[in-house]
Amino acid sequence: MRENIKKKIIEVCNEKIKKKGEGVGVSFYAFFANKNDNPELLMEVASWWIMENKFDHFEKAVKIKKIVEE
Repeated sequence: MRENIKKKIIEVCNEKIKKKGEGVGVSFYAFFANKNDNPELLMEVASWWIMENKFDHFEKAVKIKKIVEE
């Protein structure tokens, strides 16, 4: 996965955890604007989320952050 999206995922997870606590969930859509301005990157993250990791629609932000940081 691209380094810039890894940084974005970590930032978003940190924000969500700070605002709502460690039990907060995220979906891969949380890392993108509400418009499809980068379909290739969206599909890259969707494939990583769904195909590679078999995550549910929502996963704990702390879990996603930990995996991306490793």
